[in-house]
Amino acid sequence: MIDLNKHKLELEYPCNWKYKIVIIESINVKYISKDIFGERDHKVKESNVSKKGKFKSYNIELIVHSDDDREEIHRLLGEHKDIKMVL
Repeated sequence: MIDLNKHKLELEYPCNWKYKIVIIESINVKYISKDIFGERDHKVKESNVSKKGKFKSYNIELIVHSDDDREEIHRLLGEHKDIKMVL
């Protein structure tokens, strides 16, 4: 089996990058995207709803300019109080 932790992800920047977030159904995803991205161009698209309807997932797509930029966005999404999970 290949150990992916031993290999560094090699990307050419700038590039499109997608994040998937999971939030509680009652939270407005537009509030979250405005809070994190401000005026930065991005797309938000609903993905799935949990079986009991308590959670929703969304795909967020935007252009990232470097490893640091990509990782910082992931960190900001992960630390946001209304986001339960980031993939």
